[in-house]
Amino acid sequence: MNADADADVDVRPIAESEIPEWLRALNTGFLRMQTATESDVAQCAEYYDTARMIGGFDNATGRCAATLRSFPQELTVPGGAFVPSSAVTNVAVLPTHRRRGLLTRMMAAELAAAKARGDVLSTLIAAEYPIYGRHGYGPATSVSEWEIDVPRTGLDARRPAPAPHGRPAGRIELVDEAEVRKTGPELHERLRAATPGAVSRDARWWRLATGAEEWSPRPFKEKFNAVYRTAAGEVTGLVSYTSGDHWTDAKVPQNTLQVQQLLALTPDAERALWEFLCSVDWVQKVRTGFRAPDDLVSRLLPDARAARVVTQADWLWVRLLDVVRALRARTYATAGVLVLEVGDRAGLADGRYRLDAGTGDCVRTDEPADLLLDVGALGALYLGDESAVRLGALGEIAVADGARPGALELADAVFRTPRRPWCPDIF
Repeated sequence: MNADADADVDVRPIAESEIPEWLRALNTGFLRMQTATESDVAQCAEYYDTARMIGGFDNATGRCAATLRSFPQELTVPGGAFVPSSAVTNVAVLPTHRRRGLLTRMMAAELAAAKARGDVLSTLIAAEYPIYGRHGYGPATSVSEWEIDVPRTGLDARRPAPAPHGRPAGRIELVDEAEVRKTGPELHERLRAATPGAVSRDARWWRLATGAEEWSPRPFKEKFNAVYRTAAGEVTGLVSYTSGDHWTDAKVPQNTLQVQQLLALTPDAERALWEFLCSVDWVQKVRTGFRAPDDLVSRLLPDARAARVVTQADWLWVRLLDVVRALRARTYATAGVLVLEVGDRAGLADGRYRLDAGTGDCVRTDEPADLLLDVGALGALYLGDESAVRLGALGEIAVADGARPGALELADAVFRTPRRPWCPDIF
């Protein structure tokens, strides 16, 4: 980026009067209808903080050429703590203004503001893999989607599998969107408290998901919904799904059921919901939606090969802003002391840190480093999904001269979690 290009575009938070122009640029970048509806503009004014809506305005035309927005979020970390995060979304640069450093300038402004607000970290879902590592983010969770060949599963709807270990069986109940709005938020709160990688949902999320509020970028499509109730009547599972209506010329149904969300607090609830989905008449395939890579779904089936992976990808990316608070917030399964030398080109999180995994304490230190790593590599390790040994083999973590013996292996044991983290949401 040259100085002239930098001077040609003004990057700054927008004014409320500029929301229509900002939305036009966002919609253009996202390849959808450019003109925002009056309802969209009104909802932006009501729900979005314009101080956190950044625009790149071309000085020659006065038009918005780039967009970025953030909003407050809580991220669940190992141990169950909710950590304050700045969630980045709505990032777009017009094709006429690419390769001019606009994303770099917007990200620098957003991350500096997040650090000043006291956010511990920043999160995002990356549309393209190579972009955000340059800004200190690391891929911290992954997702997998399975397609289940229902006739091959070995399940028999006439003979439901008994509840494991003799526990009394619950029941599946079909519910409407109003019941989802009532039941879903509490269920999700309980789930995210137990799921590293999960993020908070506000009341508007549930209104949009259940059709109580319309929003053109996320048009509502009516869904089928079912809950799992225990023998005592407690709701411990929820699934929302859609299905097509496809028949062959021989009048044979060939429908695919698509899971929109499946939340389960217990293995019993999860098992019952998957077995229910695989028992729906006229359904030949079930698409699971994006699940954790170690999800139970395939192993719950009598024939695990009936579920094949059709998508496997990185998902939630994490960028640490306050290393001390971030490492103190989570818990560690293994005791041990590590000194981490963290590099950060933006200067927001660089430094040397002493982590005592036994006590959970983390402080800045002058002690000799054990491991040298970039802030993006630390983000990849943070939720427990990535292996320090693997990152070492890839050259993303280096063992410092004079490090404790087995420092990489200790980091692996300290940061990894028994189950893989999972973010059920896109934002």
